[in-house]
Amino acid sequence: MQIKVLGTGCANCRSTVALIDQAAQAKGIAIEITKVEDLKDIMSYGVMSTPAVVVDGKVVHAGGIPSRDKIDAWLK
Repeated sequence: MQIKVLGTGCANCRSTVALIDQAAQAKGIAIEITKVEDLKDIMSYGVMSTPAVVVDGKVVHAGGIPSRDKIDAWLK
């Protein structure tokens, strides 16, 4: 499973990466998590607010730190 966190490096973006990583470890799911900080790359996803999360090429969240329930749903 490939997950990208889109954001310019703010605290919320770093928290989002950490939460996703913790949730995946807790479930024993192998993920490849990438941080995308280049504004041009972020805009290519049509995202206007960060942090945003892309799971296997699909934007599943934008703006704010996602809840643990939301993250768990992505990891099914």
